Amino acid sequence: MFSRLPSLVTALCVLYPLLPDPVAAVWPAPQKITQGDGVLFLNQNIEVTYNGAFVCWSSSSIPSSEPESHHHPCPNSCSTASDDDDDDDDDDQEEELLTENLAFQQIPYTYGYVPSGLNSKEIVQAGVSRALTGIFNSKFVPWILHKPNTKYEPDLDEQEWLQTLEIVQTAEDDPSAFKPLAGQVDESYNLTLSESGHVRLTAVSSIGVLRGLETFTQLFYQHSSGTFWYTPYAPVSISDAPKFPHRGILLDTARHFFPVEDILRTIDAMAWSKLNRLHVHVTDSQSWPLVIPSMPELAEKGAHHPTETYSPGDIEKIQRYGAVRGVEVYFEIDMPGHIGSVSLSHPELIVAYNEQPYHWWCAQPPCGAFKLNSTAVDEFLGRLFDDFLPRVGGYAAYFHTGGDELNRNDSMLDEGIRSNSSAVLQPLLQRFIDVQHGRVRGKGLTPVVWEEIPLEWNVTLGEGTVVQSWLGAGAVKELVGRGHRVIDSNYNFWYLDCGRGQWITWENGLPFKTGYPFNDWCGPTKSWGLIYSHDPTANLTEEEAKLVLGGEVAVWSETIDPMNLDSIVWPRASVAGEVLWSGRVDDNTGKNRSQIEAFPRLTEFRERLVRRGVRASPISQEFCVQGEPWECEFAM
Repeated sequence: MFSRLPSLVTALCVLYPLLPDPVAAVWPAPQKITQGDGVLFLNQNIEVTYNGAFVCWSSSSIPSSEPESHHHPCPNSCSTASDDDDDDDDDDQEEELLTENLAFQQIPYTYGYVPSGLNSKEIVQAGVSRALTGIFNSKFVPWILHKPNTKYEPDLDEQEWLQTLEIVQTAEDDPSAFKPLAGQVDESYNLTLSESGHVRLTAVSSIGVLRGLETFTQLFYQHSSGTFWYTPYAPVSISDAPKFPHRGILLDTARHFFPVEDILRTIDAMAWSKLNRLHVHVTDSQSWPLVIPSMPELAEKGAHHPTETYSPGDIEKIQRYGAVRGVEVYFEIDMPGHIGSVSLSHPELIVAYNEQPYHWWCAQPPCGAFKLNSTAVDEFLGRLFDDFLPRVGGYAAYFHTGGDELNRNDSMLDEGIRSNSSAVLQPLLQRFIDVQHGRVRGKGLTPVVWEEIPLEWNVTLGEGTVVQSWLGAGAVKELVGRGHRVIDSNYNFWYLDCGRGQWITWENGLPFKTGYPFNDWCGPTKSWGLIYSHDPTANLTEEEAKLVLGGEVAVWSETIDPMNLDSIVWPRASVAGEVLWSGRVDDNTGKNRSQIEAFPRLTEFRERLVRRGVRASPISQEFCVQGEPWECEFAM
């Protein structure tokens, strides 16, 4: 293929018209975008520079069979062939190699380049590798975005080429860039693609560069011939930055276990969607899959199966994988409720484990809560945090201590309390939170809790503690009114597991009649349109809205496992991603973003997810995807 392509150094760009007024279907929507309708082709030898130096590779772009193959950057600059044909010192073998890679051009990009460390240059280099892989290896021929039997591709008889991709990072990365608190890293970027075939991507941080590279990827398609890639949008100018600094997914790995590869794939899709926080709800009463080397009995007795555990190496791999993609992975060990699995190894610490009927003691089986007046619990958590927190703190700024759905009846069974009175339990819970959050802060992490801790139990939280809200807009309003920083996970809009029906069983007779028609507690299903309608700062004052850091969609896994994870999460998580990146209101119009405008962009983004290995669900039938948005609009 490469032997048929013109030299990128000498190619001149003449734009070829494709279709009138094509619209770049970038997701999430940039803050500002202008574009043309000219065609430029792209090949794998595009000249890429980062802060003036070539981005180089040590091997060819032949795809590896592994998802990530280890390569290292070439030293300092790229080698090029000499144009002196009389140089007797040229090695014949070197000349042959250079001919294969096209003389006067950069070596083709390396598929699956993995950075050796968390430094800006290698982070960007890996981002370039992934972006070009997303273009060249996804095989996205966009026939499904056009009506049948219509011309949508450029002719191949006049191919003009993209020449350079110039990446400029305007400031050095702060050490916190790879494990930032919300708002600590500047994710903004500017991207221009000129009519003459030059791309310039500028950003303050390497994370901003990664965001811009994902946008760059979405400008290109593969030609149906199979050997050419093009953009029909030249020239392009994009200025972009997120509305909210915290844009995440909560993944529950306790009710169903997810292998590491599933979590890594989820991180990939998050990076493509410009989501930047993966909150792993790693333990619960159902299981303890987390291996703690100093306390091996927890996973040995608490996991569903010995194969369903996360080793320290797994945890580091997941966090590091996220860090180099601009996705911070942080963990939650829910307490003092939702902790019953500890009873399997330390029954002396837990009260009400698997008590029945469960609904007297907890929200779902098996029940189990820490004893709130136990020095043994305090000693246990000291050992647990001393082991776990330093390991995860290298890649995360947060640690979530849970605190939701604590059932006061549990303490009726605690021989040290024997009461369900708030007057008795609140001081014990206040002390519990003070001690555990002190430990979290002592390890250099910021605590996160669920909203019940301050709202239901009236616990006073330390400065900087983040509160995650799930019970609705009223709770968010109350939390910010108290001065708390908030992550919004409103179950009415952003619980992706809802609408799948009951997962418990009902005996014939009165139970059957009571449960019929067996809907779950939070239905209906949160459709992409419902997710898109939610504004985390609705009905808040300007000052109150500043305390909303962003939001997370929740993937509670009662009825979700590796077989349906992708189809449940994607592309719906990407929809929340646009709300959090672009804002519910379009600043250019001052109006709420429209489903009619969003639909073609989302359907295209879903196709890109599928072609990059994510089994995302369709959001409509093919007729609607291929047609005009108004053809499937409910008009009134």
